[in-house]
Formats: sequence, structure tokens, C-alpha cells
Amino acid sequence: MSAISPPHSLPSSSSRTHIKTRNPNPIHSRNRIHCELKNTSSPQKWTVDCVSSTDPIHIILKPPNSVQMSSSMDSSLKNSKRVCLFYCPEMKCLAERIASESDAIELRSISWRTFEDGFPNLFISNAQGVRGQHVAFLASFNSPGVIFEQLSVIYALPKLFVSSFTLVLPFFPTGTSERMEDEGDVATAFTLARILSNIPISRGGPTSLVIFDIHALQERFYFGDNVLPCFESGIPLLLNRLQQLPDSDNITIAFPDDGAWKRFHKQLQHFPMVVCAKVREGDQRIVRIKEGEPKGRHVVIVDDLVQSGGTLLECQKVLAKHGATKISAYVTHGIFPNKSWERFKHDEGGNPESGMTYFWLTDSCPETVKHVKHKPPFEVISLAAAISSALQI
Repeated sequence: MSAISPPHSLPSSSSRTHIKTRNPNPIHSRNRIHCELKNTSSPQKWTVDCVSSTDPIHIILKPPNSVQMSSSMDSSLKNSKRVCLFYCPEMKCLAERIASESDAIELRSISWRTFEDGFPNLFISNAQGVRGQHVAFLASFNSPGVIFEQLSVIYALPKLFVSSFTLVLPFFPTGTSERMEDEGDVATAFTLARILSNIPISRGGPTSLVIFDIHALQERFYFGDNVLPCFESGIPLLLNRLQQLPDSDNITIAFPDDGAWKRFHKQLQHFPMVVCAKVREGDQRIVRIKEGEPKGRHVVIVDDLVQSGGTLLECQKVLAKHGATKISAYVTHGIFPNKSWERFKHDEGGNPESGMTYFWLTDSCPETVKHVKHKPPFEVISLAAAISSALQI
């Protein structure tokens, strides 16, 4: 009589399991047996593979969904664009997060060295190994001193016969404080846009450029035809976080000025809104509420970036004065020069005029993240999943 080896785990006896095999031909002539597993819930059709056609026969029972799930995962990975992701040293943590989001993304290394005179001495490891591959570079122009060495790599990668090249620059830094008011003012944002627009074309065509919440909307028109800007936003990440709050039904969104309202109000239109504005009184400019009612609400101030934080703090004061019970803030880019994050205190309950419940920011500025991580009221929302999705475009 043939013996059947049981699988490692079968339903318990309490489920009254019965296995019926049907094999019209002699066992030694087949290498697959169909069986039906019945229990008190519903019948399931299991796949049974023979390990040997000799007597006794050893078989492996496979649950009905395991093959389908494995096939689905393999199909999903097969349909994904496999990307070799290079990164600058400042972005190592974010790069590792991005790679953990998808098996289709593989991290590649660059040797960032300098010569004795201080100029970059760069080396792309296994350069021939990226031929025919989709390649991306995760950049951080957090300081003028690191832009040149990264541009050198950015200009080199498309020339390695890659199938396509994507530059991920989460924070486009120039132009955040520029005011073109007098003859002689230099538009550095336009200069950087022209530099990026002249990245060599790869075999797959122009470079794709991924930027999150660019500060001045007109800057998107600074780029030339040799680059394809893809403008993403961190607001969907904020929406997801707001849904997790215990008082998610009591949220009101506040904008510090008309510019922030124009940029973000369509993505946040299902929330009640407050719009603030700066008005001049004598020699001073003060923040007032232009429209909306914050009384009794958890008010979240939303803007694309923060520098010294003066405007956010003024908004906080006026919102608290008008009855907001909690005040939080969100910015995509936390720049915080001169340790200005220290100006923001944590409200542990009942003092919205002196502290914030939450201050959310993304990891687009890695140096800031190092200083504010795990320090209330700051909470970092990672761009990793959003960048991983953008790399599949």
C-alpha cells in the first residue's frame, strides 16, 4: 500500500477534515494527484506534487492560494521597472528606505573621495554593470559646496549606455528667498534649472527630474526641453497622517498666506480652511486671519517649506488667540538655518499659544532630520514610498 507523507501543518481534527484523492490511473504512471480538502467552512482544492513515483509515494500538499499568490508576486515584480539607484552620502538613509519599498530597486555605490587640493575624486563602482539598465540618482543640494561633485556624477551616469536616467532632487533649493525687484538681481533658480536642463541625454531620451513641492510655481517653466520635470507633492503623505489622528474629524487647515492657499487648497478642499495674511501696521508687518474660523478646532498650518519659522510662529499666536484648541504644522521641506527649529516648542496639552502638538516634515532635507528626529513636536514623514512609485513612471 502506498504511504502518503503529511505536510508540515494540516488543519486540526476539530475541523473534521477529509481528504479524497482521485487517481484513475496507476500511481506510478503519474506525478501529480488532485485532492479535495473539506472542512466545516468550505471545500478547498489543494495541489499535490509527488516527490517520487516509487512506492511509497511522498507528496507535498500546497494550499490553493499559495501558487496564485506566488505567481501574482512574481508577475508584479516582472512587470516593475528594475532601477539601479545611486545616491549622494547625505541621502544614504533615504536611499535605503526607498530600496526597502520595492524589490525592483537595487542600490548602487559611488566612491566620494577628494584629491589633496580638495576637488572631487569620484568613482562609479561597476560602471559597465549598468549598461542597458534603468538608472536613477538621489541628490541633495542642501549646500552650495556639494552641488558640483553631485553634478559631475549626474552628468556622467547617462553616458554609461543606460536605458533611462532619472534624477530625484526632493528639494529644489534655489529661489526660496529670491526677490527679483531691482536691476542686477541674479536669478539663481533659473541658473540651476539651465544646468539641470543640459544633463546629457541617455539612450532612452531626456532625463526625468523628480522634485517635491517646488517653492515658486513659475520655476517649473525654467527647465529646457532636454529634461522632463515631474513635480510631486508631499500633501498625500500629510493626508494619510491626519487620518490616523484621534481627532481627525476636528481638523482645520490653515495657510500662512495666499501663496500657500493657491498651491495646496485643492488637495485639502474637504477640510475647513483658515487663510492668514500679512498686513502692515506702521513699520511692522503682522499676521491676521483673512478668512475662516479656528475656534475649538485642531488647526494644522500647511506650507511648502520653513526657514527661520517666523511666519509660522506668528500664525500660531493669532490662531491661538482666536480659540484654536490645538495647533500643528506641516512643511514638505524643513530647512531651519541656524538651528531655528529650536524656536518651536511642544504643546503637551492646553497651551496652543506656546507650543505645537505636532510639527510634520519630510526627509527631503537630511541634515535637518538628523537634528529634529525623535524630538517633539517634530515628526518625520518619509518620502520613500512616493519616490519608489515615481521611479516606476
